[in-house]
Formats: sequence, C-alpha cells, structure tokens
Amino acid sequence: MVVHRPIIGLASSLLLVLAPSALATPVLRVGVLDQSPPCAEQVRTGVWQGKAVELWRRVAEQQRLPYVLQGYATPQALLEASRADQVDVGVGCLTISPERLGQFRFSLPFQEEGLAVLVAADRFGAGRSLLKAVLNPQLLQVLAGYLVAITLLSLVVWRDEHRNHPHQSRRERLRSYALIFQVLATGPGTNVIVSRTRGHLLVVVSWVVRIIGASLILSTITVDALKQPLSSRYRLSSIGDLEGLRVGVRPGSVSAKLLQQPPLSGRVDAVELRSLQQAPGLLLQDQADVVLADEAQLQHLLDTLPTAQRRRLRLSLQGTSRQSQALALSPRLDPALAARIDRTISEAKRDGQIPGSPVE
Repeated sequence: MVVHRPIIGLASSLLLVLAPSALATPVLRVGVLDQSPPCAEQVRTGVWQGKAVELWRRVAEQQRLPYVLQGYATPQALLEASRADQVDVGVGCLTISPERLGQFRFSLPFQEEGLAVLVAADRFGAGRSLLKAVLNPQLLQVLAGYLVAITLLSLVVWRDEHRNHPHQSRRERLRSYALIFQVLATGPGTNVIVSRTRGHLLVVVSWVVRIIGASLILSTITVDALKQPLSSRYRLSSIGDLEGLRVGVRPGSVSAKLLQQPPLSGRVDAVELRSLQQAPGLLLQDQADVVLADEAQLQHLLDTLPTAQRRRLRLSLQGTSRQSQALALSPRLDPALAARIDRTISEAKRDGQIPGSPVE
C-alpha cells in the first residue's frame, strides 16, 4: 500500500485537473428532422445531409462540441423532444411561428422561408395556353398585316395579268382573283399565274412577304406560349382559396397549424403526409387537391422528380406566410453554450456559408 500511495495520489490529482475540461464539453444529444430535404434527411444509415445539418456541423466543429445524432419523423416530435430535454439541439429548418415561440426555445434564426402550394396541372391547361397564344392581339395584328399585304399584291397582279380580259363575267373575275390570292398566300403555283415581267417581280415580292410573315407569326406564337404558365386545376390567389379543398400537410408542421386557424379553420379537409415524397402520388392519383408545405422543400421535391412527372405539377402561392427558421434548443441547455451556438450561426450568415454536403 505504501508503494501505491504515490500512484493513487497522482491519479487523483490528474482526475481533479481533467474533470473540469471533461465536464465543459458534454456529448450533446442532437435530434435531426428526417425526410425534409433540402434542410435535413438521412440518405443512408448514419449519413445525414442538408443545409441545416451542415450548419450544425459548422457549429460543432468551430466550438469543438462532441455530439450524437438521432432522427425524428416530424417537426412536432423533434420540438417536443427538445422541450422535454430528450435532445439538447434539434436540427432542421424549424419555423419560429408565434405559437411555437412561447412554448419552445430556439437558436438565432439562420434563414427566412415561406410556404407554397403544390398542385397538379390542369390536363387541359396546355390546350388553353395554346389557345391564348393563338388569340394573342399581337399575333392577330401580325396576321392581319400579312393578309393585307397579300391582298394588295394579289390585286396588283390580277389587274396586271387580267386587264386584257374585259369580257370575263364577274364570277370569273372573282375566281381568277381568288386563285391569285391563294397562290401568293401559300406559294405553290406561282409560276403559272403570271406571264409578264412585272408579274414575276410581284411574285418575288409576295414570296418575301410570305417568308417574313410566317417567321413573325411562328415566333409570336412560340414566345407567347412560353410565357403562359401551365395552369393548375384551381385558381389560387390567396391562402383563403384553399377553402373546401383536400390539403396534404405533415402532422405538427406550420402548414398543419395554418389550416387550424382562420380563415381555413374547419373549412378544409387535411390529408396527412408522412413525408413530402408522397405528395406527387397523392396529387396525381387525386387523393388530395393540393399540398401545403415549405416552399424550399417543395421546390427541391420538384427538382428531383422525373421530367414526365414534374411537368404535371406546379407551385402556387409561393412565399406565403414567410417566417424565420432556426434550430431548437433544450430549455436546460447551458446559456453560455447556447450563446456560442448563436455566435457561430451569426458568423455563418455573415460569411454566406449555409452549406449542404453530407455528414457521417
């Protein structure tokens, strides 16, 4: 025992010296909102990605914070876990709504986002867009100008080529003029309607008019058709227009809460979404009329869909109910540590570095 007392004393001294530093950096329990790209998602076991995850990674690296990750299926579940001190930090693009502000603790906001509506395009929308393009006043003006030019050229050719046939009846003269108009307007047969040099020159002029007119008409239709967005099944100009519709929302989300407030309270049929990846199927199979969710997440979903499916969907009401988004913090998290987290978030915002690559 005498021999080991110095060793025991040395070990005790080391423990006393190292204990404060060990206690100063506890392993943080970090909850991550799953299936909410581009903010956070688990791409495979133990591998998380998204801009909120990357933001947390930056915080942890700069502040030298050890942590373990655990996934949560819904925003409400993650927020409740943070309030119950089951996690120290909740990572995701969690909206700081007025209702949540008094119930949960948040970090410094790192971005501001709004909601949007995903809706299936009208199956007849393309036809209506084409009809609008055809009935465009600018196109009608171009077409009228072309017809007037051809009409005048036809009249000059007719007078030049048929003035030596005064004994024709009125019907015959009308038929000969109609034939010239048809040939000059369409092109085929221009070599048989004239015999004089001036007539051939007029045919060349009509060919130039026809080429220019056709180009103007085609370009006007094309440009106007591209300007026409693919119309949706429902005319949505405000959030109140969702009244009477089947609206897909994730449980516990800000979108779900919005449906429970005026003017939509009791006036919509909420359809539960376990994840936004279900949204295209629900809309295209007519199991929901619209899907209400974070605009960035809906846009990311559209960008990842196959082209054929993406063409049948569109966003509406972008930027609705814009609010700040942040990380959730446990009420028992050390205020000094929370301040360090906020400072790093502030630096990331200042430097424009809210990254988005995978984390293991």
